[in-house]
Amino acid sequence: MNVPDTRRLDAPVEAIPPRRLLFVTYYFPPSGGPGVQRSLKFTKYLPQFGWQPTILTVEPEHASYSELDPDLGEEVPLSVNVERTYAWDPYALYARVLQKQKQDVVSVGFLGEAKMNLRQRTARWVRANIFLPDARVGWVPFAVKRGNELLRRERFDAVMTTGPPHSTHLIGAALARRHRIPWLTDFRDPWTEIDYYADLPMTAPARAIDSLMERLVLRRATAGTVISDVMRHQLQRAVPLPIDVIENGFDPTDFDVPSRDDAFEEPGGRFTLAHVGSLNGARNPHALWKAVAALNPHDTMPKFRMVLIGNVEPAVLSDAERFGIGDRIDLMPYLPHSDAVRRMQNSTMLLLSINRVRGAEGIVTGKLYEYVASGRPVIGIGPVTGDAARILDDSGAGRMFDFDDVAALGAHLRKSYDEWAGGSLMAGATEAAAMRYSRREQARKLARLLEQIIEEGTGDGGQETDPP
Repeated sequence: MNVPDTRRLDAPVEAIPPRRLLFVTYYFPPSGGPGVQRSLKFTKYLPQFGWQPTILTVEPEHASYSELDPDLGEEVPLSVNVERTYAWDPYALYARVLQKQKQDVVSVGFLGEAKMNLRQRTARWVRANIFLPDARVGWVPFAVKRGNELLRRERFDAVMTTGPPHSTHLIGAALARRHRIPWLTDFRDPWTEIDYYADLPMTAPARAIDSLMERLVLRRATAGTVISDVMRHQLQRAVPLPIDVIENGFDPTDFDVPSRDDAFEEPGGRFTLAHVGSLNGARNPHALWKAVAALNPHDTMPKFRMVLIGNVEPAVLSDAERFGIGDRIDLMPYLPHSDAVRRMQNSTMLLLSINRVRGAEGIVTGKLYEYVASGRPVIGIGPVTGDAARILDDSGAGRMFDFDDVAALGAHLRKSYDEWAGGSLMAGATEAAAMRYSRREQARKLARLLEQIIEEGTGDGGQETDPP
C-alpha cells in the first residue's frame, strides 16, 4: 500500500545540530612532529561526520614541544574554537639544572646520553619519580580549571583526551567525574607498557603510583581507543574497558601524488632509500648497514644513496661508518610536514625501522601510513608478525624483514636496485589500497564510536553534579 507523502516541499528543513566534543590534547599546532597529526586530523575531519570539536590545549609559549611546524595551523577549521591555557613547565627548570637549552632536553627525553654526570643523573631521577606520570603534569590543574569553565558555560556531549603525555588523561578523569559526561580516552602509545619503561630510573613507589594512575584512568573512562591490536590487548589485561582500534593514517590532501613516472625521477638520477623521522639507538637499522656493506655498493650499486631525514643519534651513524658505508649516507635535518611528504614521494624506496625492544610487535609509527600513501615501495626492519608487518602486507606497500635477516634484506635491496637500473621499479601500495588508512576514514570511525558511548554511557551531556 502506498502512503502519500504529505510533507510540504517548500517547508523549511530543520538542520540537525552537531554533537559537541571537548577534545583535550597537549600537542596541537604550532607543535610539529608525529604527535600532533592524530589530533589535528581528527579536528579537521570530525565536523564532516556531525561532531564539532572544541580544542583544549596549552599555550605555545608555555609548552614543551620538540619540534615546531606553524604551517599546520592552517588546517584547523575556522569553526573550531581552540582554548589555550597556561602550564607550569618543569622542562625549563630541568634545562637550567643540566645547563642546556630547553629544546635540547625536550628532544633527548628520558634516556639520552649513555654517560651522565651526577647533576644529569639527579635531574633525570627527579623527572622519573617526582613528575608523575610525566613532565607535562604541570599543565593538568590549569586545563582542569578551563575545562570546568567550558563545561559549565556550554553543553558538550562528550570529552576526549589523547596521550601521550598521559597526564592529559588525568584531566579527562577530573572532568568526567565532576560533570558526569561520557569520556573517551585515546592512547597513541602505551603508558606503563611502553618499551623503555623498565629503563627509567624509577623507584618502586613511583612505579606503583604511576600504575595506579593508569588503572584509575582505565576504570573511570567510558571507553578507550588505541592505534594497534597489540596495544588493545595490553590495556584490556589491566582492566576490562571497552577498547576499539582506530589506527593512525594519512591525509589525502597532504599528497598531491605525482604520476609513477614523475615520482621515479629522483633528482640527480640516484637510487635513494630514505628514512623520515628520528633514528635512535633502539631504532638503529643494524641489519641494513650490514646488508649494504655486503653488497659492495661502491662497485656494484654506484648510484645508491641512503637519506636520513630528522634527528639521528651519533651512535647510529658510527655503526654505519663501522661497516664502511658512511659516505653513502646523506643527512637532512627535521623538515616541516609538507616538505617531509614531498621527500617521501620523490624517494626511490622508503625505510621503516621498528624499535628493537620489548613489545616491538605493537609498534606502528605514524609515518608508516604516509609511507603507504606515497605509493613508494617500503623496506621494513622489525617483527615479521607485528602490526606494522601486517599493514605493509595488507596494503601491498612493501615487506618486513626480521631484525637479523641480513641475507634476505640484502637480496631484496639488490633486486630493487637492479630493476631500477633497468628502468622499472617494484610498486608500493595502490591508491585504492591506501585509502582505507585515510584520516577521514579514521575520523568517521571515531564519530561512530562517540555516538555509541553516548548511547551506552552513563553521562548526561555535561550537567555537573557538584556545586561550582
